[in-house]
Amino acid sequence: MSSNARLLSGVVVSDKADKTITVKVERKVKHPKYGKIIKRSTKIHAHDESNSAKMGDVVTVQECKPYSKNKTWLLIDSVIAGNDKAVEVEETQSNEESSS
Repeated sequence: MSSNARLLSGVVVSDKADKTITVKVERKVKHPKYGKIIKRSTKIHAHDESNSAKMGDVVTVQECKPYSKNKTWLLIDSVIAGNDKAVEVEETQSNEESSS
């Protein structure tokens, strides 16, 4: 891969397609007239060779050669697993409530 390819982080919003994930990337921009900071989001398609990313995961993607008409990003790594963390928190909260 190119050494100066762009890296972006975002949340996986779809993993239904084979070897493809849809990643929502959010950025904050200042409104040109009013100056308020607002969120803008972009959905990009990324290549996931091993189908390892699941919905809710925070992932890092890198710009690459086109794999298809819309898919020009490659999954680099999964930063945070989305569903596993929520389950662990719920389990610890229920254990604390039962012991009280």
